[in-house]
Amino acid sequence: MKYFVTVAGREVEVIVDGDQVTVDGRQVAAHLVHFPGTPLVQLSLEGRRYPLAVAGRDDDGWRLVDHGAVREVNAVDERTRHIRSLVGQVSGVAGGGVVKAPMPGMVVKLLVEVGQRVAAGDGLLLLEAMKMENELKAPGDGVVESISTTVGQAVEKGEVLVRLAALPSD
Repeated sequence: MKYFVTVAGREVEVIVDGDQVTVDGRQVAAHLVHFPGTPLVQLSLEGRRYPLAVAGRDDDGWRLVDHGAVREVNAVDERTRHIRSLVGQVSGVAGGGVVKAPMPGMVVKLLVEVGQRVAAGDGLLLLEAMKMENELKAPGDGVVESISTTVGQAVEKGEVLVRLAALPSD
């Protein structure tokens, strides 16, 4: 299974296949041991051991204590990340960015126009795929910089549909 893990603002791709772990394309020796009844875990990476305390957990990750320093570790699997991109629930996105077609489909309605301000989660367009309408939403606050599609246009997966510019700083 593929995960996207963010630690200290840096995102890495982690693929776990049985006891094989690949981090950003490099296979690593990794092992995690939980000590039942305690908040303690031990992470072993490439033979180095990291004793950690789990200080909290939410939907996406954990708050870990490493030698007194609190580390926020967020992890989301590929499927959940994809679903969130469809509904505009992408965390940690600064303003601006691009919205791409998550699947092949047909644009059935544009909900914004160039120059319009949008907030994270605002609807940008409706994409019909497999007889279902999917509202694609803004991943972050911004201004619609360009729209690369029209109503009735068939689009391919990964095609850029809308570009957002970051909001000007006041």
